[in-house]
Amino acid sequence: MKVQNATMKAKLKKNDPVIVIRGNRADRGKVGKILRLIPEKQRLVVEKIRLIKEYVRANPQKNIQGGIVDREGSVPLSSVLYYCKECEQGVRIGFKITGADESEGKGSKSKKSTKLAKTFKQRICKKCGVVLD
Repeated sequence: MKVQNATMKAKLKKNDPVIVIRGNRADRGKVGKILRLIPEKQRLVVEKIRLIKEYVRANPQKNIQGGIVDREGSVPLSSVLYYCKECEQGVRIGFKITGADESEGKGSKSKKSTKLAKTFKQRICKKCGVVLD
């Protein structure tokens, strides 16, 4: 059996609000914004979620003071949902394609029909239908 490099395309983007639905009891139900995506590992870093202690060594050349620093760890992509502010809960994301010229049929082969109309792919909330960006 051949194993492929499984990197799925995430529907989430940087600075999106997300809610944690699985994982540590202290973090479950918390809402934060995405700071960084790691698509190779299918993980993301969320603001104030999964705080870990990092022991930093002092480096006077770079003006870094040593000590214990709190920083965010990564969480699996499947453990979070987009947080819709209209619904006030975690929701799935869908896509809506707008601006497509649907007046011409599929069978028309005139040169005018080869001109592409401007289309936009927008993310929408699957529960209330609000455009997210």
